[in-house]
Amino acid sequence: MSTALITGGAGFIGSNLADAVLADGRACHIVDDLSNGKRIRLPADAEFHELDIRRADDLVAVATAAKPSVIFHLAAQADVRRALDDPAFDADVNVIGTINVLEAARAVGARVVFASTGGAGYGEYPELPVPSPETSATRPLSHYGMSKMAGEGYCGLYGRLYGVPATVLRLGNVYGPRQDPHGEAGVVAIFCGKVLDGDRPRIFGDGLQTRDYVYVGDVVRAFLAAEAGEPGETVNIGTGTEITVLDLLEGLGYEGDPEFADARPGELQRSALDNAKAAALYGWRPETSLRDGLRLTYESVIAARQAPDARPPGAFATT
Repeated sequence: MSTALITGGAGFIGSNLADAVLADGRACHIVDDLSNGKRIRLPADAEFHELDIRRADDLVAVATAAKPSVIFHLAAQADVRRALDDPAFDADVNVIGTINVLEAARAVGARVVFASTGGAGYGEYPELPVPSPETSATRPLSHYGMSKMAGEGYCGLYGRLYGVPATVLRLGNVYGPRQDPHGEAGVVAIFCGKVLDGDRPRIFGDGLQTRDYVYVGDVVRAFLAAEAGEPGETVNIGTGTEITVLDLLEGLGYEGDPEFADARPGELQRSALDNAKAAALYGWRPETSLRDGLRLTYESVIAARQAPDARPPGAFATT
């Protein structure tokens, strides 16, 4: 039986990925420092290691004991605002932490699938096509985007220098079950919480800014496809469709007047990812419509409120 190690496996995407790995009959080890991840999201059948990926020696020790064939690297500092306030911390987690993961993979001969960013990586400039293909230049407008691009560079370096097989997935705006409705990231879940509470959702900017919202179940399928595919690739994972923030509210059935606030530094006006390469390499395409994804996310937020002490429902059948 093969083994997978997931960094950030107590998080929103990582815990859904852990469910899929376990459903495949494999052993699953999870590394998470619980700074953003939540213990309640952890599947009972996974082996959990409470650990910061910046602790290099401890991470190598976990990998050496677990002997994974693949490390799915999702642990990250993903808050654009925090990165702006504390860029050194952002780089420490996203650059040094990624180097530590690659060193752990090198120590045990594991391949790496790295969760990078699409929109924050490409940035926004006049020549950038939208949807953006992987051939586009990356010109981040945030420290977070820059640190993720550095992580991509180290994945390539470890492949060239040490033969560590690594694949980079540039993700769109991922949403779905287990996304935190009270966090700073994850506008879909935040809007779900506001609608349930009868509060006015807050929109930064004019609400016409676009993003590529991709359902977490589809993203998990992409991670598994990348694991099985040839390494050394950088691949967009998104729908290729621009959706405005106002579209999200409409999709959730909100009929009131949202609260508008000033746009935040580092935010893009338009973003969507060309997914033709994912289709060509993996046969991957998004299968969940925005309407269905919003419904499933809304239902999951309701379920989590009704049973706050139970493991929140995910995108896959769980134990």
